[in-house]
Amino acid sequence: MHVTHLSLVDFRSYPAVELPLDSGVTAFIGPNGQGKTNLVEAVGYLATLGSHRVSNDGPLVRVGAERSVVRASVAPSTDPQSRPALVEIEITPGKTNRARLNRSAVKRPRDILGTLRTVLFAPEDLALVKGDPSDRRRFMDELLVARAPRYAGVRSDYERVLKQRNALLKSAGAAMRASRGKGGGSEPNLGTLDVWDTHLAQAGAELLAARLELIDAIRPLVAKAYESVAATGSGTNNIDARLDYKSSLGPDVELTPDRSALAEAMVEATGRARRDEIERGVSLVGPHRDDLVLGLGPMPAKGYASHGESWSFALALRLASYELLRTIGSDPVLVLDDVFAELDTGRRQRLAELVSPAEQVLVTAAVAADVPETLTGARVDVLGGDVRRVS
Repeated sequence: MHVTHLSLVDFRSYPAVELPLDSGVTAFIGPNGQGKTNLVEAVGYLATLGSHRVSNDGPLVRVGAERSVVRASVAPSTDPQSRPALVEIEITPGKTNRARLNRSAVKRPRDILGTLRTVLFAPEDLALVKGDPSDRRRFMDELLVARAPRYAGVRSDYERVLKQRNALLKSAGAAMRASRGKGGGSEPNLGTLDVWDTHLAQAGAELLAARLELIDAIRPLVAKAYESVAATGSGTNNIDARLDYKSSLGPDVELTPDRSALAEAMVEATGRARRDEIERGVSLVGPHRDDLVLGLGPMPAKGYASHGESWSFALALRLASYELLRTIGSDPVLVLDDVFAELDTGRRQRLAELVSPAEQVLVTAAVAADVPETLTGARVDVLGGDVRRVS
């Protein structure tokens, strides 16, 4: 698939943009701070309903505006007979966003997911290796939704149950402390918590099983991609890249994508953790506490990998995501946001060679020399809010 036209209204720094795009490579060139990343961020937002730069929608709306609109025409393939889809999202901070598909309103914004799929490479990807577990959980869940959009609803259900259960835990903890302050008395009634334990286990087991299936599918692709990116001039790097899933259910629980078994294990684990959960007022068991452990050979990547190895692993995760998504349809759009400036010459060239066959590649760079010759294609200059196609 590829984006044939991008339209922005009051998105980030832009009052308005109308930008036709072709398949193949398009490089957005301009000094830092001129709005290059804003353009590819908008494309990514249509694909994921989230930004790779900020955690909330407020900064996406131009200062002084009440809302922004991002719209794109998406061709499902390079076949001239294929009919493009028009996908649109209206972003209004503090309110529910609204979405349209082929000019018709959809019930929920997540109903447009899957119309456009992207894989984005950015300097922030280094956090996948060096950052917190939340960065890796987000990576898994965004890829999960890109692969099967219905999991956006699964994530939403789990987060809703988790929020309500946490509120109940805080209430129970406050009641317990108040009882102790009065010199004893009756314990809070935790019957309602039992019900929410079951809800959490059901939603959590579905999300956990999907993650386990995802990791099984992507594991060999990551190993292959790491070998390709980290190869040296004299041969290949013989250190294997590994993925392991670390669950909050405990080391004795067999992690298989059996929903019923996982739900049962989660109920048992929350039962064991209940006293600590009430004391702390948070849920200590579930996919929101899990991690994706990255390893190089026998050692964990975090804390042991060099800077170059960390970059190779981060790139391997994105390349593997791209290969996985290709197996379920047309190529996703590849977005490389200022990533070449972060890489040494060898990794820069190898990455360019690996992504160049993609149906559409969108690249941002401060200077044209940062873009390898392998990715020669169309060029859009971005300067002072002016977006101008020059080739």
